[in-house]
Amino acid sequence: MNSSNELKVFCISSGADLAGVADLAPFQQGWPTLPSDLLGPYTRAISVAIRLDDSLMDAITSLPTIDYAEHYRAVNADLDRLVAEITAWVIGKGYKAEAVPASKIMDLENLLGAVSHKAIARMAGIGWQGKSLLIVSPEFGPRIRLATVLTNMPLTPDGPIKNQCGRCTECTDACPVKAIRNVTALDRYSNRDEALFFGQCVDRTYENSLLPGINARICGVCVTACPHGKTSAAVGRK
Repeated sequence: MNSSNELKVFCISSGADLAGVADLAPFQQGWPTLPSDLLGPYTRAISVAIRLDDSLMDAITSLPTIDYAEHYRAVNADLDRLVAEITAWVIGKGYKAEAVPASKIMDLENLLGAVSHKAIARMAGIGWQGKSLLIVSPEFGPRIRLATVLTNMPLTPDGPIKNQCGRCTECTDACPVKAIRNVTALDRYSNRDEALFFGQCVDRTYENSLLPGINARICGVCVTACPHGKTSAAVGRK
């Protein structure tokens, strides 16, 4: 078994539902990170995803539910534990590694983390970037949460997969604040505003965070609306 396959087996056995490897070379020049030299020691990124619970996602209509908010926090905690274990595993093999937590905001004004989990996940073959900016996996659609491990372990990188959004407008139509522009990026979006009226999305998630029992900047409507990963029961209700 080569090191990349061995790594993925470890990731899945430790609780990941999906795992992939991204080459960091495309990110080394001009890609925003916090701090700016974050990627300096590293050549690869390990992207892991945990699937969100279908029954909780299917219950979302126009607002997030308390159950979803609690699940969101629990999955983030599971991802943080997972990337800590992966980091320790890689270091145990004699290489450098650094975990990037699932939902830690480093720049509150611009709502940026240390590195874009979505950008890494796209390059690691986890899924394509949908019109909602979310990563849409072939297996689970956008019903996933992501985290990242940076490393210099000589892993064989995966690569982007073909965008399958096509002419679908389900997420665009479902967005309660009409924040999704219905623009498809065959490669990647040059910035967030190319895909979204980003301020409208930000304002909505802030308003949601103030709802009783939510206390998180979440929505979930576009996640639930996407036909990729939607359960057959949910499809039957449409």
